[in-house]
Amino acid sequence: MSTQPSTQPSTQPSTQPHPAAGRGNRLAEETSPYLLQHKDNPVDWRAWGPEVLAEAKRSNKPILLSVGYAACHWCHVMAHESFEDEATARVMNELFVNIKVDREERPDIDQIYMAALHHLGEHGGWPLTMFLTPDGEPIWGGTYFPKTTRYGKPAFVDVLREIARLFRDEPAKIERNRAALMERLATAARPAGTATIGTAELDNAARQLGGLIDPVNGGTRGAPKFPQAALFEFLWRAGLRTGENRYFAAVEITLDHICEGGIYDHLGGGFARYAVDEHWLVPHFEKMLYDNAQLLELLAIAYQRTGKDLYRRRAYETVAWLTREMTTEEGAFSASLDADSEGEEGKFYVWSYEEVIRQLGIEDGEFFARHYDVTPAGNFEGHNILNRLKPPPRTDADEARLTGLRDKLLSVRAARVRPGLDDKVLADWNGLMIAALANAATILDEPAWLGMARRAFDFVASAMSRGDRLGHSWRQSKLKFPGLASDFAAMIRAALALHEATGTRSYLDRALEWQQALDRDYANREGGTYYLTAADAEGLVIRPAATTDEATPNHNAVAAQNLIRLAVLAGDDSWHDKADALIAAIAPRVTENLYMHMAMLNAIDLRLRGAEIVVTGEGAAADALLAAARRQPPLDRVVLHASSAAALPASHPARAKLAGAPEPQAFVCIGEACSLPVTDPASLGAAIEAMRGS
Repeated sequence: MSTQPSTQPSTQPSTQPHPAAGRGNRLAEETSPYLLQHKDNPVDWRAWGPEVLAEAKRSNKPILLSVGYAACHWCHVMAHESFEDEATARVMNELFVNIKVDREERPDIDQIYMAALHHLGEHGGWPLTMFLTPDGEPIWGGTYFPKTTRYGKPAFVDVLREIARLFRDEPAKIERNRAALMERLATAARPAGTATIGTAELDNAARQLGGLIDPVNGGTRGAPKFPQAALFEFLWRAGLRTGENRYFAAVEITLDHICEGGIYDHLGGGFARYAVDEHWLVPHFEKMLYDNAQLLELLAIAYQRTGKDLYRRRAYETVAWLTREMTTEEGAFSASLDADSEGEEGKFYVWSYEEVIRQLGIEDGEFFARHYDVTPAGNFEGHNILNRLKPPPRTDADEARLTGLRDKLLSVRAARVRPGLDDKVLADWNGLMIAALANAATILDEPAWLGMARRAFDFVASAMSRGDRLGHSWRQSKLKFPGLASDFAAMIRAALALHEATGTRSYLDRALEWQQALDRDYANREGGTYYLTAADAEGLVIRPAATTDEATPNHNAVAAQNLIRLAVLAGDDSWHDKADALIAAIAPRVTENLYMHMAMLNAIDLRLRGAEIVVTGEGAAADALLAAARRQPPLDRVVLHASSAAALPASHPARAKLAGAPEPQAFVCIGEACSLPVTDPASLGAAIEAMRGS
């Protein structure tokens, strides 16, 4: 492999399309790294906006909408094959108004047109290639189209010409597709009837969803395998709720394979987006901030119960990667690392047997190769993906020796051409990581992680806010505004996690301010949920209102958990009423499709069995009780510090018990009942179990 010295990830992916001589388009002024990859294409790309939509209407041309993201391998392939090709670009420019969208920067646009593709019976994915009327309404689409006919797909130019012909010669057919798709899109925002989900329904769902788990390799059966954190959290909650070890075992076998498989970067830390095989060996090499945030929190929670050092080590290594490669100068977190470098997927991460021997020497090299599945033949297209799925037995001395060898190879790898870094800061993804760091820091007693979370929070709350409103994406001092409901939901969650971890009142105040803004600007009054876009956002063909999870939990589900916690932390039961109304509005959709509403099932579990731990008093004894409370698993507890009984709402069930208390005490409250006072921090866990069993 050729190498080129570099110590930092490039902010422009090495797979950036080659500029066509003397050509350029109108993406050069954009800040999205993905859009900038395409600024030199011969295609006359425009960014989404009112001006380009107005031009489509004036010219009466259909719109070709191409949606992707910087770390997307097949987006790069289609760009190299078609968008850099002069002949293909001429057809595109002649027949269409061409719009390029970064799905991470504009998930609202992506959500609308991906839903339309699903209504056409397609599975979806990226690149998303949609054809629209001049008004922006969808008529047909697909994902990756090859330049020439193959993979059972027509050639891209043939698709372009046929869509243009239909638009010109068969407008009735176009209208039928348009009307049907728009009706189906509109249905998603309407009220969905009624359904009730209680403990029995959660247990039934756990039995169904637990049956999806591969008992040998973990994750869902078959391939590809995704690290579906919301599903694993749901099963973990089922274990806590029912006491049945099989649910914990399903999550543990998954985490064991994820942590030892090729999906994990054994040299640099961090998890890839997914594995293409059923063994977690061969990753799709891109690394996303949101996957690592959700897995970090899950690893800390699993370590707390199991004591497995593997989970603790992977958590520490992932935070080290986050610090080294993903943290911006301002202290926020970048969005992703590309899968490709030098035009080849995974090239940065794979090794030959000969290179390992050359860099480590024969004795150390063969020792390392035995433990990381490195062979002369390779395990991936003639190369080796480091993994420990079938390692020989190891002693503590072996582990120490391997640590030093990994560090040597990491230094060697640093000289390779790095995958591109998409360094835009997304408020919602940062919120996920801030909350994960805060919760993991509390579990693992790592104050430095809490400092990282605070610094990132401060950046988003200042640089990405205007008054009580958030923006969505920040890069090079430019903010995409207004933000999305997902930004508010994730950052409120982050604020509440920091408040519970530190007791700092300002985090709760900011959470309340943002929640009020979310209710004001995003509420779907008819459907009882939250729209993704603000009421004053740029007009789209429909206001997206999906309730289903994607790779990240749906904003409605995150908001439901936030409202449950706000009711406790702010001492205002009206937030419980809002949570109940939101859950009730989505419950019918949950019962229709459990798998796509995992995060909402997790919110319902918190509502039904969340333990409110109230600590009163000041001083060392109160601090010890607070520390014990905060060490309880964050999935199903809320920690409230009240300096005295007077600090609690008049209706709080613990208030009477606290009146006149001579010393700091803790109470565990579930529903309308509270435990006897607890003064020994070591007894707090038992008090929680007793209340849940009563």
